[in-house]
Amino acid sequence: MQELKDIIEKAWEDRSLLAKVEVVDTIREVVNHVDRGMLRVAEPDGDQWKVNDWVKKAIVLYFPIQQMETIEVGPFEFHDKIPLKKDYKGQGVRVVPHAIARYGSFIESGAILMPSYVNIGAWVGSGTMVDTWATVGSCAQIGRHVHLSGGVGIGGVLEPPQASPTIIEDNCFIGSRCIVVEGVRVRKEAVLGANVVLTQSTHIIDVTGESPVTYKGEVPERSVVIPGSYTKKFPAGEYQVPCALIIGKRKASTDTKVSLNDALRDYSVSV
Repeated sequence: MQELKDIIEKAWEDRSLLAKVEVVDTIREVVNHVDRGMLRVAEPDGDQWKVNDWVKKAIVLYFPIQQMETIEVGPFEFHDKIPLKKDYKGQGVRVVPHAIARYGSFIESGAILMPSYVNIGAWVGSGTMVDTWATVGSCAQIGRHVHLSGGVGIGGVLEPPQASPTIIEDNCFIGSRCIVVEGVRVRKEAVLGANVVLTQSTHIIDVTGESPVTYKGEVPERSVVIPGSYTKKFPAGEYQVPCALIIGKRKASTDTKVSLNDALRDYSVSV
């Protein structure tokens, strides 16, 4: 991998190298490794995540070396540089029409794609359901046994290469029409109620104690989150600004399904 990395880094600094066959073949090899799950844009590193920025660079460099072509799927026609994933049966993935995953994304065996969209560089774990009209943006990392409910938008991050992608960790439940973007990390077993919007600047306020505790860019483990608002002063007056409220915790239970059902019922979370 070090040899592949060195070639990618040199091509990133000098785009004239894209004219060399060796460089083009290397870029395609790296993207193929990502497509097969042998490489990831980001991966767990203890309690943190490590971003493999050189892999991101390879994905960005993949676009200029690809030619536009017509892709026909039955009566449907597309015109793009990136082919679609194939051989879902061989990979053990259930794909419902009209789900689309781009080549260069990895869908682990046991995942389910309802009519949805998964972009290049993304990683989707086993047991995860990407529900109807949900989108998984470029390089987003979705853990195992996650439910992305209908209409969820998980944002993509390609550049800058060192920027962390949006991360949804194992056993999370993301409610309908939620939006998680700009490299926000939702830690394992968290529950986001319907319509929660999280960006790097969103105030994520834990209101379960005597005093509020504010997070940004990260939802703590097992948090139960709903949409909220807080008052902010502007030159023209005071206005309500959207935020997210942590109203409780899922039980630290080995049975995550029971824990999830309890959280949804106990906190009356709309999903």
